[in-house]
Amino acid sequence: MEWAGTQREADATGLGQHRGDGHAGCLTAAMRIEVWADVVCPWCYIGKKRLQQALDQRGLTDQVEIVHRAFQLDPTASTTTEPTVDHLAAKYGVSRDEALTMMGNVTEVAAGEGLHYRLDLCMTGNTRDAHRLVLWAQETDPATAQRLIETMYSAYFEQGRGVFSAEDLVALAVEAGLDADAARDVLAGSAYLDQVVQDQVLARTFGANGVPFFVIDRAYGVSGAQPVEVFLNALDQASAAQA
Repeated sequence: MEWAGTQREADATGLGQHRGDGHAGCLTAAMRIEVWADVVCPWCYIGKKRLQQALDQRGLTDQVEIVHRAFQLDPTASTTTEPTVDHLAAKYGVSRDEALTMMGNVTEVAAGEGLHYRLDLCMTGNTRDAHRLVLWAQETDPATAQRLIETMYSAYFEQGRGVFSAEDLVALAVEAGLDADAARDVLAGSAYLDQVVQDQVLARTFGANGVPFFVIDRAYGVSGAQPVEVFLNALDQASAAQA
């Protein structure tokens, strides 16, 4: 996870025609955008907003299928949470105040997208169950899954709420319009664990070592929370290829 400055710049790039695996079902008439992200990645929420701006500008919002792909920034993260500021200070060998300054840099970028980050309230933990819940929702209704992801991002980054425990996740699922008992059953089992791993492996085949990472029609990629213009370029290339 990068906290200081901005993520690396990268234009939309051709990926080649990789196919297979499509666990979320492809709509033949729709442009398909696969988004590798982690729910505790501050750049992923920013990238999601910038992608949406590009889709709105091109009038494509209702003509695309957005597919969540799981990517854990730290698959080995403890199930016991700790304040993110303390985690960053230890990880980068800096003071707590310096870690807060790093967070402040990202907060300023987020504000430019209309997001009100409170990273000082965030906790760090394992996101495996959050991904499992999104993948379950996606299998039932992709639109609801996207609503759940938005709910998770806002809760975590803007409200300082948890996205780790079953209690936290069930509450977020209900806010997104999902059934509490069904969500609780998913979290109590092991469903979608393999899929979380498979998504991460698939990202590596595309050369993705971090998130967010966007793949359009398995042909065009955007790495990082790029400016809206980069997303527009990728969408234009994909649209031209479909014509």
